[in-house]
Amino acid sequence: MASDKISNILRSLPNKPGVYQHLDKNGKILYIGKAKDLRKRVSSYFTKSHDNARTHMLVRKIEDIKTIITETEFDALLLENNLIKEYQPKYNVNLKDDKTYPWICIKKERFPRIFSTRNQVKDGSEYYGPYASVKVMRTVLDLIRQLYHIRTCKLALSEENIDEGKFRICLEYHIGNCKGPCEDRQSEEEYLKDIEASRDLIKGNLNSVKKMLTKQMHTLAEELRFEEAQKVKEKIDMVEKYQARSTVVHPTITDIDIFSVTTDAEYGYVNYLKIIDGAVLQSHTVELKKKLDETAEELLEMTIPEIRELFQSTSKEAYLSHKIDLEIPNLKLTVPQRGDKKHLVDLSLKNARYFRMEKLKNIQIVDPDRHVNRLMQQMKQDLRMSEEPRHIECFDNSNIQGTNPVAACVVFKDGKPSKKDYRHFNIKTVVGPDDFASMEEVVFRRYNRLQNEGEPLPQLIVIDGGKGQLSAALKALETLGLRGKIAILGIAKRLEELYFPGDKYPLYLDKRSETLKIIQRLRDEAHRFGITHHRNRRSKNTFKSELDQIEGIGPATIKDLLSKFKSVTKVKEASQEELTEVVGHARATRIIAYFAKDQKQ
Repeated sequence: MASDKISNILRSLPNKPGVYQHLDKNGKILYIGKAKDLRKRVSSYFTKSHDNARTHMLVRKIEDIKTIITETEFDALLLENNLIKEYQPKYNVNLKDDKTYPWICIKKERFPRIFSTRNQVKDGSEYYGPYASVKVMRTVLDLIRQLYHIRTCKLALSEENIDEGKFRICLEYHIGNCKGPCEDRQSEEEYLKDIEASRDLIKGNLNSVKKMLTKQMHTLAEELRFEEAQKVKEKIDMVEKYQARSTVVHPTITDIDIFSVTTDAEYGYVNYLKIIDGAVLQSHTVELKKKLDETAEELLEMTIPEIRELFQSTSKEAYLSHKIDLEIPNLKLTVPQRGDKKHLVDLSLKNARYFRMEKLKNIQIVDPDRHVNRLMQQMKQDLRMSEEPRHIECFDNSNIQGTNPVAACVVFKDGKPSKKDYRHFNIKTVVGPDDFASMEEVVFRRYNRLQNEGEPLPQLIVIDGGKGQLSAALKALETLGLRGKIAILGIAKRLEELYFPGDKYPLYLDKRSETLKIIQRLRDEAHRFGITHHRNRRSKNTFKSELDQIEGIGPATIKDLLSKFKSVTKVKEASQEELTEVVGHARATRIIAYFAKDQKQ
């Protein structure tokens, strides 16, 4: 059975690829594993019975679980490989250095070769990878050789050797796989252009390659060489599917610290990634309680020295998510704007955000009051309010082609629905489909009644609609003398813009924002509640309309008939005797006569 701590961790795990670490009571790593779906894989340790004694013993020792999210399952596999080699956990199979994944090397030499290797030599050559799939790597190398004719021989093609005529072209030249730089039949400048194009292919810049292959495929098809065209199409499919290099590991980034921060109203979360020899070897996230509404930059400034001391980092360079005003001796601080360095910072941010989500879920489970207080503070900050929106009301209109217009008001208290306070409105003063006038009516009626009855007013009103509906609601508040006393905003459906009174431009909140999610939930709940009422009212009117046409048959009689027969159709089919039992002889005769006359017409 999992402990309460483990159970809370399992509930908050994402359905994303990544690496997990099982820790014992002393924080020592017992086991490192990868997963295509972290939630499913890690949960399986605690939900399945284990026949293997070692697995059973492992599960009994687990006291904590740490995770690192990756972009793909390949990335998780590579990161798992690096971490196991670094920590050598007790329950993992030992990974030796000769079991490493292959790389693609662009050799530092005149007329560089491109080939695969499992050993990196620090001679200035470029290494790309590692590749978790050898098939993918070979596909890349085959494409390069077919497209750019890079040499495969190991000849020392110095300028002197070529001038002295030491070499002769080989079979590779005659079959079209090489352009003969050994006999100076290809210039170094032209050759290096092919190397640059090959480098782009390895890095994943595939558009030019796909265009070239597509053109080649069409040419072959026009020449009726369909088998060859099909082979080229298969290459295009492979190019589109393959992942050229790991987003976790990069050959040119070595001994680097990466710091990122994400914040909410109460807390900041700083993630640290340690990169050594091109591999992520450490991921650590800390939670910081704000005291004086510190900025993200200030949180980074106070955390970086502490984390570097904790992990005894001696890196000379660090990549950051935010620019900070801090000088650390012998440390260069950079905020990458694009490319692989920026991608690693984004990966760090992803882990910081996941840590925050995990903490919030646990807080919601074990300390709901703290969760509500934090959420209200966040909404106050995001919506620029003077007080927390503990009581929110949202309005939505419903009508179809102007018939049976209704409106709904839903109420949220402390961020949760208060269904006993929901209200329906039948539009009384508006004729035809006029959403603006309908909104003005229901807002006026709602708050006029609350004022008359001495009931508390909300801190925030949300209007489902853009500027038009918001203006109509404002007009009602102004009539009641409430404008400026209650915060109000409108939410437009298309791009989820938030409109505020007197503000020319809408506010766009991050799609991951809890504030936006609460407002969206309010809007959706108001829409659901209003549509349900509208549908019921429309059905009720349609249902009773035919019986209403019978002279001498009133609402009470209709209610008795439908209670007995359930539908107008069954009333039509009922006999004189059956109707008499329910409504008496006189009314039964009128009903029979009405439907008989209707059938003749």
